[in-house]
Amino acid sequence: MPNSHPSCTPPRDLYLVVVAGAILLLVTHGLGRFIYTPLLPYLVDDGQITAGQGAAVATWNYLGYLLGALLAIRWHTISHIRMLLPASLAVHLLTTLAMTQTDHLGAMSTARLFNGIANGVVFVQAPALILEWLVLRNRATLSGHLYIGVGLGLLVSSGLVSSSAHWLEGTERWWPAVVLSIPLAWWATARLLRLDVPVRAQSDGETPPGKSPLFDRASVPLFLSYAGAGLGYILPMTFLPLLAKDQLPADHWLLDGAWFLAAVATILSPSIWNYLGAKIGDLPALRMNFVVQLAGVLAAVILPGALGLAVCAALVGSTFVGTVMLTQRIGRALHPHQGPRLSAAMVSVYGFTQMAGPWLTKQWLEAGGTLTTAFGIGVVALALGAVFAFFVPLPGGPGRTDR
Repeated sequence: MPNSHPSCTPPRDLYLVVVAGAILLLVTHGLGRFIYTPLLPYLVDDGQITAGQGAAVATWNYLGYLLGALLAIRWHTISHIRMLLPASLAVHLLTTLAMTQTDHLGAMSTARLFNGIANGVVFVQAPALILEWLVLRNRATLSGHLYIGVGLGLLVSSGLVSSSAHWLEGTERWWPAVVLSIPLAWWATARLLRLDVPVRAQSDGETPPGKSPLFDRASVPLFLSYAGAGLGYILPMTFLPLLAKDQLPADHWLLDGAWFLAAVATILSPSIWNYLGAKIGDLPALRMNFVVQLAGVLAAVILPGALGLAVCAALVGSTFVGTVMLTQRIGRALHPHQGPRLSAAMVSVYGFTQMAGPWLTKQWLEAGGTLTTAFGIGVVALALGAVFAFFVPLPGGPGRTDR
């Protein structure tokens, strides 16, 4: 990346950086993490795993995501990011390749654990690096657009799974993700490693970022709200196609269409919430986001069948990326000196509750519950998240301890 003065950065360079970040999220989130969701019904039909075992494998992936985010808290500087980002992409490629080679449950769980670690690191560090680079150029609002990569990843994963469903089987179903990940990860990583992001100079008397508290009266409600969002959205984003398989006839379009609908909605999500954040403020937009997302998960519980599945896919798909984007920006506004460290801490909380979602679902199913009623866990979590969002102060207001 050219080392020109930040204010002189050409628009083309700005957008190429955002595109590179979006591609990394497409690769790690779409082709690494969430491709498991549309694959799961096929893997169950192939006899490779049961629904309960599928939930257990998902839990290992989400545990890895949490561990990856915790690593990103410990190694949060720009120099750390330049080392960990390419290493994490390599781990993503190797662990996805490993899924093509084994149907042993322990080996699958181990591969998904390390894939989750890589995903957690990339999901923290790539957006954090880009946000710091954009802030230097007074273009922070562009950061929201890189999350389009999540929606595109869902769409691409849906297309890869459905288009290859009839000519691949079992472990072979992972090959399209491997083949597509390699060139995309290579180009995007090379682009981001060229970014010129200098170390931020400290003002006199300012607490060093690594020593100042992450939790205070302003940030704790935000962390709790984000925890509710993590548990609330992860159930439909893990089990929506499996729920469709349970509720709909074998030839219904929503068996693959529910995931496709969620993917299309997710692509639109960053633009919608970017606009609302600019129009009414990030914090009011976040509160609205929770209400819409809650309605989506609730629809799957009280309207079982095609209508509830479609509403859930559309509303959750159009909100969960917005939750991430808005929360990250609010957090940075509350603690502007924390940067990547705060982002990593929030993703860790998000990751912990995501890990809890499949585990709770597994316990519920083994106790005789249904997948439909398990979505009630997400309803409660999102309701609590919405409540905590109303206790988050406006950035710069009372409750800040780092001013």
